[in-house]
Amino acid sequence: MAVIHLSQYQLIEIAGVDAEKYLQGQVTADVTKLAIGASTLTAHCDPKGKMTGIFRLIRLSTEQFYMLVRSALLPTALDQLKKYAVFSKVTFTPVEAKIVGLIDENSEISAQVCVEFGNRKILINPESAVNISDDFARWDLADIQQGYPILSDKTQGEFIPQALNLQAIEQAISFSKGCYIGQETVARAKYRGANKRAMFAFKAKTDFIPKIGSEIEMQLESGWRQTGTILSAVNFDGVLWLQVVLSNQLEENQVVRLPETQENLEILPLPYEL
Repeated sequence: MAVIHLSQYQLIEIAGVDAEKYLQGQVTADVTKLAIGASTLTAHCDPKGKMTGIFRLIRLSTEQFYMLVRSALLPTALDQLKKYAVFSKVTFTPVEAKIVGLIDENSEISAQVCVEFGNRKILINPESAVNISDDFARWDLADIQQGYPILSDKTQGEFIPQALNLQAIEQAISFSKGCYIGQETVARAKYRGANKRAMFAFKAKTDFIPKIGSEIEMQLESGWRQTGTILSAVNFDGVLWLQVVLSNQLEENQVVRLPETQENLEILPLPYEL
């Protein structure tokens, strides 16, 4: 069990009579199907279909949403999302809030907002005292283990949503909602097989932490070849956990390693079908 202060996140309120309509034309999820009190992971893309932000969208009411986004993606992600807002009745307001994550924690803690997915909950402004017992690396570790992509400023604008497996997570991508920024690329990746990459998780016993955006090595008959892009890295209790974007044709028995330490990486099973 863990109770974690999610200090790596920023909360943004998106509100106004045009909030739903505006978001529907911007993000990959079908906002019109998001019920009040529900949430989903979703992404915002540039016109070429490359993601400038991944965030959790929470619907509070008909005309009010929260966007829970990693601070490292700001201000670029927010600037891109509200780029055309001048033509709509919608506002984007940073909110000062205490954001707490629960993992395998069954205690009933009341909060201003509570969303749940899998074995995790996110509480916004808990109304009762909360005993924080873990740092945010534990939450990032859960993201890696459960196949939730961690986008950072180092890889912002590099990947289409399917390269980070968003088509398999919650309601992150809708393929029937109609037009939004980058929709043509996302649809082509699905219907024409244009996407050749996927996100995989690995672990190794080491204290080393590689740089985000760097590569790993793959063993071939002719030797080792650098490949892929490290999306995120967390070292927890002497175990390194990685998310790496590679060819989606990666075989389960493929040998890969860290080039800096030459330690082999163990591939982890994904908790969903790609």
